[in-house]
Amino acid sequence: MTTDERVRSWYVPLSRATQTLRAAHAEMQGFGVGQDDIPFLVQLVENPKYDFPGVELFHGATGLVAHDRIHILLGRGLLAKDEAFVIGFTMGSTDRVGQTEERLYGWFAKYFYPRAYRFDDEDLRVFRDAVRLGFVSDCAPLDKVDLEPLLDLPLGAARARLGIEEDLLRAYYAIERRRYPESYESQRLLA
Repeated sequence: MTTDERVRSWYVPLSRATQTLRAAHAEMQGFGVGQDDIPFLVQLVENPKYDFPGVELFHGATGLVAHDRIHILLGRGLLAKDEAFVIGFTMGSTDRVGQTEERLYGWFAKYFYPRAYRFDDEDLRVFRDAVRLGFVSDCAPLDKVDLEPLLDLPLGAARARLGIEEDLLRAYYAIERRRYPESYESQRLLA
């Protein structure tokens, strides 16, 4: 199986609640990209190491390892709508993202990101939905939590510890599945 095929098919569904976060993250290590492989513009926008002291360009920025672990906790893979959801939900979980910031991020993701990282209109809709879902969730701000102590917990327990409501995610994933019947990543969400 090629790396592209592995990236396309990889994800840890919400139903795999007994696997540990460490084991799920280890699955990604064989084909995931490293921080240095991410284009500079994407890192500048999404990685907190590029924030100026006291100034966050976009709320919810995380390093790559935390970002990958959030993919797992939210039951998302590595395709465009998955990325849009993870970024949006993480931003929304901060409870600090307004419409201007949401629109500005969407503008960057649609028009300025390198082609392989760009969001199309459907991806942007998933992103916006996820910002709102993260905002209404009672989970901890995902950009601020230390995920290291959760590595050896089963995913269901790790989600519970963070306050990530699986029923809320499942309800949205059912909506996303109906909205995007041609989207591979949307159709596999409730496996």
